[in-house]
Amino acid sequence: MSNLFKRTSIKSKLFYITLVSAFFALLVAFLILLAVNVAEVKRKAQDDYSSAANLIATRSIAAVMFDDPNLAKENLNSLTKLPDFKMGCVYGKRGQLFAELDDKNLSCPHDSNNLNSHADKLTLYAYQPMLMEQDQVGSVLIVADLSIALMRQLQFIGLVLFVLFIALLVSFLLTVPLYRRVAKPIALLAKTAEKISLNHDYSLRAKKYSHDEIGILVDSFNSMLETVENKNTTLLALKNNYQALYDNNPTMVFDLSLLGVIQSVNQFGAKQIGLGVDQLLGVSILNFTHPEDLVDSRVFFKLCRDYPHRVHKQEKRLICQNGNIIWVRETARVVETAKNKQQLLLVCEDITETRRLTDKIAYQASHDELTGLTNRSQFDAYIQNLVDQAQTDNSTHVMCYLDLDQFKVVNDTCGHLAGDELLRQLGELLKQQVRKTDLLARLGGDEFGILMSHCSVEQATNTCDKLRNAICDFQFAWDNRSFSVSVSIGIAPINRASGNAVNILKEADAACYAAKEKGRNRIHVFSSSDEALAERQGEMQWVEKIRIGIEENRFQLYGQLIVPISHHEEGLHFETLIRYRDDQGNIIPPGAFLPAAERYNIAPALDRWVISHLFEYLSTTPGFIERLELCSVNLSGLSLSDETMLDFIGEEFRKWQIPTYKICFEITETAAISNLSYAKQFIDSLRKKGCMFSLDDFGSGLSSFAYLKNLPVDFLKIDGLFVKDILEDKIDWTMVKAINEVGHVMNKKTIAEFVENRNIFELLKTLGVNYAQGYGIAKPVPLREL
Repeated sequence: MSNLFKRTSIKSKLFYITLVSAFFALLVAFLILLAVNVAEVKRKAQDDYSSAANLIATRSIAAVMFDDPNLAKENLNSLTKLPDFKMGCVYGKRGQLFAELDDKNLSCPHDSNNLNSHADKLTLYAYQPMLMEQDQVGSVLIVADLSIALMRQLQFIGLVLFVLFIALLVSFLLTVPLYRRVAKPIALLAKTAEKISLNHDYSLRAKKYSHDEIGILVDSFNSMLETVENKNTTLLALKNNYQALYDNNPTMVFDLSLLGVIQSVNQFGAKQIGLGVDQLLGVSILNFTHPEDLVDSRVFFKLCRDYPHRVHKQEKRLICQNGNIIWVRETARVVETAKNKQQLLLVCEDITETRRLTDKIAYQASHDELTGLTNRSQFDAYIQNLVDQAQTDNSTHVMCYLDLDQFKVVNDTCGHLAGDELLRQLGELLKQQVRKTDLLARLGGDEFGILMSHCSVEQATNTCDKLRNAICDFQFAWDNRSFSVSVSIGIAPINRASGNAVNILKEADAACYAAKEKGRNRIHVFSSSDEALAERQGEMQWVEKIRIGIEENRFQLYGQLIVPISHHEEGLHFETLIRYRDDQGNIIPPGAFLPAAERYNIAPALDRWVISHLFEYLSTTPGFIERLELCSVNLSGLSLSDETMLDFIGEEFRKWQIPTYKICFEITETAAISNLSYAKQFIDSLRKKGCMFSLDDFGSGLSSFAYLKNLPVDFLKIDGLFVKDILEDKIDWTMVKAINEVGHVMNKKTIAEFVENRNIFELLKTLGVNYAQGYGIAKPVPLREL
């Protein structure tokens, strides 16, 4: 039934809907009328017969009291005039049947027990007690049949329904033309839609017949057609554009089977290979893969199949139809088609030029740009290879470290262009002197390295001697000037006992440094028993420890009191010292690491750490600034020539709000003399801010007094070498006296170091020295213990 309704037209559906609606309307009306009328008939009969039973009961009281059944029956006869009356009964005081009036089909109950007023289907029972002064003297029961009354009501209902039916029929006949007017536009709209669906002609439009909801539907349908037509036109243009982009995309796009057979390819990809699109269909992509890359390509396709949800990449070579080889970067992943079939989407980007550039960059990354020799990083890798080889087959090799002696003269005299040209010419000279199996590298600046594989130390020494002589005989000409250079060479053996590449380099560098220390233009062979080299290597090990100590704050600030020799009271006056705390918590004195810091140019970084942490301590320790008279801070000679140190110190003063007049910077006499112009400028700049300066170890230089008048310092620290033996040595006593007097003449206060006992203190007091410092006064302690 449901399927039949679905297949009918809208007109038929409207007809069926109206017909069914009318039928159900009549049925509902009939049921409602029937229910209402039956209820009304019963209610009216109930009221009428209850009144009649009450009247008969009132009339029959005397008949019952006087035992006159005939009178009671006569009273019942009056009920026969009621249309639906069937039976009447009068009962006595004891409930026995007293009189009755009935038909042939019904008879009165023998007693009145359990009698009451009620309706049983179409039979109505009306029961009424006889009351006399509140006492029941009898009762009356009247029975009526309501079927005839109901039949009359049904006839009335039928008439009403007939009239309704006629009215509905007339209404239906009048609405039939309206069905056509409603159904026809919808039918025409459906035909238009069907025609568009068959012909795919989206230019057709439905005709509008009304301005109601159907008219709105037609307008919306036509608007949708217009949108679809525009979208279709746009999609067609996009398709053509996509096809053009696909074909002309500057990448090779392949649609492959999972085994690598070409299902489709864009025109650019076909052009790159040198064949037409049709010629490539059904051909395996492996046919164009370079033979050396075939194994990797098969593994690549297997990875794509095994891990279909990943994007896979590789670089390989393709052989074009004309024999050219191109490098491509392949990007592939498995995709599913509309038919749930798995295929491989492969995109190849031509990276031939990039590959060539990468090779060029790789060459540049491993070679020195100036000389074309191997550079430092590549040289390190070769060293490690020889170390690994020596440990494997017990072979012996040698590394030579070459450092030019007079290169700075050429650079400073003729400029960097001349220096670069000298390095190029020396690189060519060295190439001619070494074996083809030897590796020559420029390690940086004017330093070269040579790796001699399968070579003894004796053979390497002989070769290095030839190199040294060749360089000595070499004359470099520039701008009508001629220069001679020499070279210092350090040799480090590489054998099974050698460490890694870093250690080999350190050993060769240390040997080269030893050659320079012994007078330059010579060769030095590294030996683990060489004390000078061992000391230098120890310093080199401290370089990394100092760097880690600065990063991890392993240094600790100490202070040693400086006290006035006269009895006048002053605030806290001390010199800031530094200690190193190792992994076990041991405190290491500065003599172990400061020489390395000076030698390897990391002293300025250490000075910055001291200044930063000292100023922080002074600023954050409650009451410390108030009781501080003067705090001395040591600066290395390298810090005096560091152009950024002044800005750093100024920034730290601003950051921690330290009074400048409470800080005294100490510089050694030797550092000040070796950097005299820088030292004077440095001192002047900070003294203008209010800082004070002290000249440390004064008297150790040969020309101390000559330089003193050019250094605007506030304190002279008399070298402790003169102070510690002042009691026994008359010359030391004279030197201390002379320094103190010259200092006072120049309005500078003096501080004596190494004051180790009370007797020295008293003698210094006699000489008029201003301050004393040493173990006899106070030992260095952490700042918090001052």
